[in-house]
Amino acid sequence: MKKLLTLLFLFNVFLISSQEKAYGDGEYFKFRVHYGFVTAGYATLNVKSTTLNGKNVYHVKGFGETVGMSSWFFKVQDDYQSYIDKESNTPYRFIRKIDEGGYTKDIVIDFDHYRNKATVNDKKKDEVEVFSVLDGTQDMISAFYYLRNKLDISDIKEGETVEMNMFFDKENYKFKLKFLGREVLKTNFGNIATLRFRPYVQSGRVFKEKESLTVWISDDANKIPLLIKADLAVGSLKATLTEFKGLQHSFKIIAD
Repeated sequence: MKKLLTLLFLFNVFLISSQEKAYGDGEYFKFRVHYGFVTAGYATLNVKSTTLNGKNVYHVKGFGETVGMSSWFFKVQDDYQSYIDKESNTPYRFIRKIDEGGYTKDIVIDFDHYRNKATVNDKKKDEVEVFSVLDGTQDMISAFYYLRNKLDISDIKEGETVEMNMFFDKENYKFKLKFLGREVLKTNFGNIATLRFRPYVQSGRVFKEKESLTVWISDDANKIPLLIKADLAVGSLKATLTEFKGLQHSFKIIAD
């Protein structure tokens, strides 16, 4: 019996260690945000291993800012951060510190997934409030990394949807991601096999379902975002991946 239990334990360890993780320490992305040929700004995502309150986490920093003429008309500096549990992929802390044309926010959200509570510290208003959240709730940053690790793309079908619970500012939202199909995308790195998705969130004051967003991610174990496109009334705003490093798996390029 003891030997059997030992074998079962070793097998379980093997299963856990053999599970592919889509991202890890040192991963870095840089995006060019642009209207056609006009560059409006740049955004980065950076992953580092650290600890938070004694827990092993990934600290993900997302930063975006306008450049050039765009910053003259509408200056933007957005700082988003998330502390994500390495095993469960759920967030412990979310930081949103933004300045968008003079509209500012400075918010820290601490998640207690055991009690399904979120403590929102609005530093600008000097207010602290506690809200109930749903099981497995994600923040704006952690949701992306959760999907990269958990989404099974091996046999995903066109039209299939994935849902998850999200908490943004002071409200719960139901996030939905629809698979639109596979596509070979021409990029600065070469032709890449991709999966095309349409993200939706519950319509309301913050998000509107009618906003047409499309995301292309690599059809491989990395699931990295290569292109994000927002169809607006005045044209298309795009975020194109221009730099990356620290990938966990090989990045496949299709020969011409």
